[in-house]
Amino acid sequence: MCIHVSAQSVKELRNKTGAGMMNCKKALQAAKGDMVLAIENLRQQGLASASKKSTRIATEGLIESYIHAGSRIGVLLELNCETDFVARHSEFHALAKNLAMQIVACPDVEYVSKQDIPDHIISSEEKIELGKEDLINKPENIRASIVKGRIQKRLKELSLLDQAFIRNPDISIANLIEQKIALLGENIKVRRFQKFILGEGIEKNRVDFSNEVADILKN
Repeated sequence: MCIHVSAQSVKELRNKTGAGMMNCKKALQAAKGDMVLAIENLRQQGLASASKKSTRIATEGLIESYIHAGSRIGVLLELNCETDFVARHSEFHALAKNLAMQIVACPDVEYVSKQDIPDHIISSEEKIELGKEDLINKPENIRASIVKGRIQKRLKELSLLDQAFIRNPDISIANLIEQKIALLGENIKVRRFQKFILGEGIEKNRVDFSNEVADILKN
């Protein structure tokens, strides 16, 4: 016997998981209306699907831009998928926009994933941690363990995929992308991004007006 589920329940499940409407309806029917069980089943199916697609080549996609209010910081992001059809899909565009906004909202994020962080950056972070005063008098094995934990935390701070999604902190950016892979049926990858901060890297000149006034008075 087919279990009746309301359109509101289907919509709620879709909002929570990103799965298609029909998949949400079937999941709710299979779970006899149990939202928690339906979410669990959909996520398991979605993760399995995403895992299978993650190795497929993604060369289509788009370049997304986001300029924050005040025009003092902006981001350019390249998000890839497998076909031009998905690249034009509203869900794909929304994902790109959310990712660009996420990068602006996370000042420490500099790399797509932890695997993209150069060895010299990791070495530099380790040196900084080893030099902190709270570790100086600790035994070597304890120091090593603490530093390892702190480094892993720091690498996550630098990695976009490890961030909690600003619109739903219960999932990570990696989880968000997996949901969209399950929804759209194609591999999706963040290839690269560039953050622009107004005046960054420029040494601003300070004009000493007192000297200018003194020179005028001398003449």
